[in-house]
Amino acid sequence: MKKRGIILFGIAIMIIFGLGVKFYMDEEKLNKEMEKVVYSDEAKQVFEKRLTNLDAKAFTEEGKIQSYEIDKNSIERNPMGGINVTLIINKDSKLDITYTLDNFDGKLNGGGASLSENLSKLLGRWRENK
Repeated sequence: MKKRGIILFGIAIMIIFGLGVKFYMDEEKLNKEMEKVVYSDEAKQVFEKRLTNLDAKAFTEEGKIQSYEIDKNSIERNPMGGINVTLIINKDSKLDITYTLDNFDGKLNGGGASLSENLSKLLGRWRENK
């Protein structure tokens, strides 16, 4: 009886370990797919279009937005669907914008956006609450 209990316990531990490895591998696969989408040419077009909507002269000498880079550590799945990603503007971590990328009808779109306070001030969009 004691031997049978030890064998069942060992089998249960192996099953739990196997499920843990499977969930970890699935999560890693999802993370790699999200990175692939965020670094795609289609995402680059979405980012640049959205940034030029904020600053019509973006990526020119007169523009306030000169460059952007993707914060790799910020890429995560949005629970409501899509991918959340943060862009760092002009290589200044205090100037950032967070987008939600969505894929509707087979086309990648930029959903909601959240600008940092410093970026809002730089673009002249900041208003103090009075």
